[in-house]
Amino acid sequence: MSRRCVVTGKGVQSGNNVSHSMRKTRRRFLPNMQTVSLLSETLGESVRLRISSHGLRTLEHRGGLDAFLLGAKPDDLTPELRRLRRRVEGARAAAAAAAAAEAEAPAT
Repeated sequence: MSRRCVVTGKGVQSGNNVSHSMRKTRRRFLPNMQTVSLLSETLGESVRLRISSHGLRTLEHRGGLDAFLLGAKPDDLTPELRRLRRRVEGARAAAAAAAAAEAEAPAT
């Protein structure tokens, strides 16, 4: 399992532990990764993602999972999120086509 956020790209950083005597030993700074289930309003189902807490705040700030995916450039998204974006776009197009067909149908 990767220690990289699919939303923000945050990953592992390295640095030093510094003791009182200024002796330095190597250490790793790990991102605060969480496995969350986010509701996709367009798909009508929950999607499990492993993202950082900062990534979760980013999604909420941008209006939810669907708004984030549709507002981002496809080149900026990971392959996993690109596949999810295509599913959301397809479901949105199918819903729009169904609404247009319903509006075209004569009322009886």
